[in-house]
Amino acid sequence: MTGSSAPLVQSPSDARFDTLVAEAEAASVDGWDFSWFDGRATEQRPSWGYARAMAGKLAGARAALDIQTGGGEVLASASVLPPLTVATESWPPNVARATALLHPRGAVVVADSGEPPLPFGDRAFDLVVSRHPVTTWWDEIARVLTPGGTYFSQQVGPESVFELVEYFLGPLSPEQRGARDPERARCDAEAAGLEVTDLRAERLRVEFLDIGAVVHFLRKVIWMVPGFTVAAYLPQLRSLHRQIEERGPFVAHSARFLIEARKPDRTSTALR
Repeated sequence: MTGSSAPLVQSPSDARFDTLVAEAEAASVDGWDFSWFDGRATEQRPSWGYARAMAGKLAGARAALDIQTGGGEVLASASVLPPLTVATESWPPNVARATALLHPRGAVVVADSGEPPLPFGDRAFDLVVSRHPVTTWWDEIARVLTPGGTYFSQQVGPESVFELVEYFLGPLSPEQRGARDPERARCDAEAAGLEVTDLRAERLRVEFLDIGAVVHFLRKVIWMVPGFTVAAYLPQLRSLHRQIEERGPFVAHSARFLIEARKPDRTSTALR
């Protein structure tokens, strides 16, 4: 009789890991719909309620621009859109998604490069909004705003979810930690000729309840761990899976800030 090795039996934990990762890899990452995370991850929301506040400003605008709209979900959540509403987006799957969502509302989606210049003339909009822009091109925002117009934006602040990022990448540099500082945003806005009328910042608790949520998050928010794939980080993912099973949710903290800036109405100032 020839000897034979017994087949390897997968542990229940390893089986759960494979199932959760497979589900996360199969899920679409188009747009900015985060409903897939329901029951898998939680995040505190900023106290100012960006979508609600944005909707209020849109209701009073004549011409509005949403920069880096993603799949258009946040803009579409407003019950009233201005007579002229335009959104820009650079990622083709999101352009298609936003077009399907916003065209029935009378809004136009423009595919652009995500780099300056914005494809619009000077003084085209009395309201410009943006939720979580990758980069804010302040000179361009100032250019396309009408005198007296407003820029209203919720942005990602410094060291956002860095507990998770550093789990995979190791300690980050002081320069990386200092990026996206709200006070730097204030300085840049003022340098572009805008008056900052509101600036608020908060740190918010984030919990990843299973490894699938981690995988989906890193696939969706691609700049967190550049080049992330399951294969490239398989050992770290397996270790984190065991940690979550043994100790509970992986806790991180997101950083958000709200900034509102106004383009001075030089004509009105001169008349006073």
